[in-house]
Amino acid sequence: MAKNGEGTLSWLRHRNRERVLGVLRERGRISQADIARITGLSRTTVHTLVSELKDSGVLHEVEAGVPGSRGGRPAVLLMLRDSSLAVVGIDFGHSHVGVAVADIGHNVLAERRCDLDVSHHAEKALDTATRMVGEVLAEAQVERKSVIGAGIGIPGPVDRVQGTVGSATILPGWLGLRIGSEMQDRLAMPVEIENDANLGALAELTWGAGRECSNFAYVKVATGIGAGLVIGGKLLRGASGTAGEIGHTTLDEAGALCYCGNRGCLETVASGPAIIELVGLINGEVPTLSRIVELAVAGELRCHRAIADAGHEIGVAIAGLCNLINPERVVVGGLLSRTGEVLLHPMRESIRRHAVQAAAETLEVVPAVFVERAELLGSLALALQSSSDRMATANGGARP
Repeated sequence: MAKNGEGTLSWLRHRNRERVLGVLRERGRISQADIARITGLSRTTVHTLVSELKDSGVLHEVEAGVPGSRGGRPAVLLMLRDSSLAVVGIDFGHSHVGVAVADIGHNVLAERRCDLDVSHHAEKALDTATRMVGEVLAEAQVERKSVIGAGIGIPGPVDRVQGTVGSATILPGWLGLRIGSEMQDRLAMPVEIENDANLGALAELTWGAGRECSNFAYVKVATGIGAGLVIGGKLLRGASGTAGEIGHTTLDEAGALCYCGNRGCLETVASGPAIIELVGLINGEVPTLSRIVELAVAGELRCHRAIADAGHEIGVAIAGLCNLINPERVVVGGLLSRTGEVLLHPMRESIRRHAVQAAAETLEVVPAVFVERAELLGSLALALQSSSDRMATANGGARP
């Protein structure tokens, strides 16, 4: 038997209204056509609901800031009018803490970054992040009672059920620490945690190269290699939260030992440390990965070849991914994406050679829009998405 009017026309109308509002909270500025695509509602239904929301002052139109696909007048997008509510994003990198605050119109109001050995000093990192949240809220003149949630990113697998780090080898100082509950107690607000590759995917989905895609893979190539998978417009996390661990795809069973305990993982031949070892000394010194990227872009032969070889190996792993989930696009982020075609060209060639032809022919491989800020922006996107889910549940479980 239906409860609270469930199944009636008024209930369905309310449910559809909340679905439209949920998309606006998650995406910030968006067109009516994209709302229809994401929600699965008809364009007529979306047009009617949007007209009502505009008339009631809940949302308004803004210009996209760039010409439409056919040129001429800028495209018109929709966004929520009430920007009094806000979310917080926290990015724990291996050697830094980043914090930002944004309103629900997806405008970043303030952000800060602090260098810190996060991997080995978990409690200090949590304390530092808590202090920085207070600082960005003060800078943005946002009252804490207006903050509806926080998103937190860490550079490794996340056990979302326990709220803990899923690998002691990546973040040795965080083993057993319940990050979500610890930060929720410190901040006095709802908290969600996620790994860095998934946050990169959320950043690109919300603001970047995945904005118009329902199915894409975000591949972060830096010190490590990981992927965030977006299927049907949502993150694919897997049964235990380890979906997207592409860096531990086995390429050679007799290859070098990986820190995960297996042999011949992708990370043993294409990650930052592997590239540094392959390049060797430059002017008598071991170069940083950033320096190798700079030299590769400038045309230095060893650095160029090392990154191109990495691109080839990563392409082999991505080809397997394409055969499994058939994404529309692969968005490549992380520090190595700054080398552009040095990395991307051999990656495309490798995918074309190893993937099923139908999957390879329709695939786009593009650089990410965000590099340094990807995880921080992704943590804001996570907070916006989670807050939207909670609001929808409070309003009758309107999320699809």
